[in-house]
Amino acid sequence: MRRIYLDYNASTPLDPGVAQAMRSVLEDSYGNPSSAHWAGRAAKQILEEARADVALLIGCTPAEIVFTSGGSEANNLALKGTFYSRPNPPVHIITTQIEHPAILEPCRFLSQLGAQITYLPVDSTGLVDPDDVRRAITSATRLISIMHANSEVGTIQPIGACAEVARDHGIPFHTDAAQSVGKIPTRVDELGVAMLSVVGHKLYAPKGIGALYIRAGTKLEPLIHGAGHEGGRRAGTESAMLAAGLAAACRLATDLAWTERVRALRDQLWSSLHTRLGNRVVLNGHPERRLPNTLNVSFVGRAGGDILAALEGVAASTGSACHSGRVELSPVLRAMGITEHVGMGAVRFSLGRATTANEITEVADRVSDFLLRS
Repeated sequence: MRRIYLDYNASTPLDPGVAQAMRSVLEDSYGNPSSAHWAGRAAKQILEEARADVALLIGCTPAEIVFTSGGSEANNLALKGTFYSRPNPPVHIITTQIEHPAILEPCRFLSQLGAQITYLPVDSTGLVDPDDVRRAITSATRLISIMHANSEVGTIQPIGACAEVARDHGIPFHTDAAQSVGKIPTRVDELGVAMLSVVGHKLYAPKGIGALYIRAGTKLEPLIHGAGHEGGRRAGTESAMLAAGLAAACRLATDLAWTERVRALRDQLWSSLHTRLGNRVVLNGHPERRLPNTLNVSFVGRAGGDILAALEGVAASTGSACHSGRVELSPVLRAMGITEHVGMGAVRFSLGRATTANEITEVADRVSDFLLRS
């Protein structure tokens, strides 16, 4: 059985252009970017050119980009950096119930240190209400963090409206843009955010590299203390090679023309499944405000894991998670009010640049044939 990869929201393959950019740095630019000699200067130039490429994609200045080890570190820096920069308690943080664990777990940790955390609800399509953001604000609110697009169902949040509420109250706004950068426009001024997280391996760049946009004037305490790397905001010798990879991916991501082809394939997959299976399959997430590559569907009364097990060679994800031998409904689907009868049958198909029409046709045929037979 041939392999079909439909799990691009989990991780993307390395783009050949990205690999080439990294290879040239790996072989030639081995100096420490902080060193003053010729080898260090060469590495420093690559690092700063990479910073400029990342900044160009999201519409900020290079000085506002801090390279990190990935999305988890970027999110932790935004949350914990805000908390530790506010010495006078209480510190109140607003987020949502459907965030990635890279947001929820730091919030849980900070709550143990005395932070007050408000987890906003979402509607049945996964959307947060900006009015709920406004009502949640208190005199102690120091940060609002809402993801740009949900990794499971693809719902795109009204970040502009939510960030406007934050600005009206003088509160920094952070968005985890792991899933949106490279798929939809993510210009920081249009979104109105003070911080934005970028993740390399969701963007056809390597794992182990990400970035946090920090608007000039935003106060953050570093997570990692040491020498004055990254403008004193993140200690540790930078990897010019990984930064070059992220930069190459960001240059490619300035062209979003490919997403219309992928959107059509995603819609083709949904149409094929719905036509053949009728009300035995339902769409999860917003029908329109959704990432162009993401299709999350529930096969009612079935188990998503069983369906994927029958699709040998097809890489996709389920809407449930196994903890200590027990399968549980995804917290995202639960927050959307989806019942276990429906939600346990959820499967996320996430498409990418290399996805073909033949692959979509084959997956639709195999899923439908399996469910109609069993």
